[in-house]
Amino acid sequence: MQRAKKKTVAIIGTNGVPASYGGYETLAENIIGYLSDDFKFSIYCSQTQKIKNNNTKEYKSAELIYIPLKANGWQSIIYDIISLFHASFTKDIILYLGPGAGFAVPFLKLFRKKIIVNHGGLNEWEREKYSSFQRFVAKLGHKYAAKYATFNIADNFLLRDSIKHDFGVNSEVIRYGGDHAIEVNPDHELVNKYPFLETKYYINVSRAQVDNNLHLVLEAFKEIPEMKLVMVSNWSISNYGTKLKEEYKNKYSNIIILDAIYNSIEINAIRSNAIAYIHSHSYCGTSPSLVEAMSLGLPVISFDVPTNRETTKNKALFFKNSKDLTEKLLAANKTDISIVSREMKKIAEKDYTWAYISSQYSALFNK
Repeated sequence: MQRAKKKTVAIIGTNGVPASYGGYETLAENIIGYLSDDFKFSIYCSQTQKIKNNNTKEYKSAELIYIPLKANGWQSIIYDIISLFHASFTKDIILYLGPGAGFAVPFLKLFRKKIIVNHGGLNEWEREKYSSFQRFVAKLGHKYAAKYATFNIADNFLLRDSIKHDFGVNSEVIRYGGDHAIEVNPDHELVNKYPFLETKYYINVSRAQVDNNLHLVLEAFKEIPEMKLVMVSNWSISNYGTKLKEEYKNKYSNIIILDAIYNSIEINAIRSNAIAYIHSHSYCGTSPSLVEAMSLGLPVISFDVPTNRETTKNKALFFKNSKDLTEKLLAANKTDISIVSREMKKIAEKDYTWAYISSQYSALFNK
């Protein structure tokens, strides 16, 4: 008997694969890793990724299609539109991650293709980092994508409720996985590069944007010199990040400021050997950095907002401001930390594995 032809799936809205940074790229990489036996994937990649990949045409059995534009900044909307229309002519299913050009989705219905839209974090169109015009464009994109998609995906229940309230449509809740983050015991070379690995420290990994509240964490640790903080960020992407780096780098002996680390062995070694993970995001859904920390079994001390409580099932330790964080750090004992560690690991093994998440995407592709 002849085997049925695989459905073709286009993944659009990322820089491309292999993933080096970002939740959408990691999502794309893991989906193709788990589902390439069942579907034929094409990943749309940016000009930047083409240079990194040396124009490689295939990765993990997925076709790589390069668009001669950047996936970020002002070019991103054009990049998405070209990708969407190209895929509409050639693929069976479109998975659109982060609908920056969502206003183009109604036109894709002419091609009668299955369009699945992942809306990302909680109300992307309300982020403080955006200007009023950017917020307007972002909301418009999500609105039209939501109304004309075959299926919508929210990465947490609060975003699902928001999409229903704002746009009047239902969505499936599918989160991110974290089990690609694995524990690494640092070798001599890593310890030489990062001497703090032989000490006790807390870790924070965040993009340098104001709604990730890096300033609150830094202010808290400034008040407790006996506790060490390692903070990893792409500082140069914003004035906010640049100013914080200037203010704190080499100014406090207990605060170590590192630029973004794209080597998975290095970042996993730094994370997995920390006392606890400080999660400071206030405006995300199921944050990839949070579920990665949970998968590593790190105790989580989290900024107290509904999305973070939902992701951690209210089992993390929570803080509301820098003073509160200082008090939580001073009050937490080994018993508190070990209990939180076990709870985070248990939740991650149930809800945040790529095998489980890929099975949810597979079900949507086959609907």
